[in-house]
Amino acid sequence: MSSVASKERYHLVAAETAVLVTQACEHIVAQLNAALNARGQASLMVSGGSSPKPLFAALANADIGWDKVTVSLVDERWVEPGEAGSNESFIKENFLQGAAASAKFISLKSTHNSVSEGLPEIEQRFEDVAMPFDICVMGMGTDSHTASWFPGAVGRDAAMNETNTARFASIDARGCEGAGEFPDRITLTLSAVMSSRDIILFIPGAQKAKVFDAARMGDEANTPVGALKSAGHRLTVFTGNM
Repeated sequence: MSSVASKERYHLVAAETAVLVTQACEHIVAQLNAALNARGQASLMVSGGSSPKPLFAALANADIGWDKVTVSLVDERWVEPGEAGSNESFIKENFLQGAAASAKFISLKSTHNSVSEGLPEIEQRFEDVAMPFDICVMGMGTDSHTASWFPGAVGRDAAMNETNTARFASIDARGCEGAGEFPDRITLTLSAVMSSRDIILFIPGAQKAKVFDAARMGDEANTPVGALKSAGHRLTVFTGNM
């Protein structure tokens, strides 16, 4: 395992998946405990997908004050909980179990027909959640998207506009690689992510390591994940060996 600061001054941990899970879990627990000690509460925004599943399983057993932690999602497909594609269902089944079951969870899905109609209600649900978030756990697709910032998606430019101070944005990713059968998305904005006290990019495996290495040198329009590197020391990338 290696842990170094890159020229962009973010932290890079490159190792086999089992080591990454242990290291990332310890990192998250330390950050949550620091937040709880400093402010008596903490916020943790997480991503869905298969890559972080073992990380969430490890984190669920962490001995911390979960009843004082608010958990929600970096992004969500506009589907009902329990339906195919729901990140909420994935998190509840694979993370909010055991000790972590006592955490407060905030859903990103409302009963509105569209994301744009539901945005005001979702923003309101977060009125009592102090900003900035304590931790954002980000993932990445092989098309270099993170959150639901898909290259070419309608709404991506607004979501990634640093002057957009809203927490959430609507994304229409029809025709975008990686969106699959669920193009309607709600996502954290770039400003909400980048203001977080700590940001983790958890992308195990050699393939994603290569994608990120190329993305960090590209332009943000075509490689959105590269925008995270400007978080500097607040970003830790957990990735595979190339």
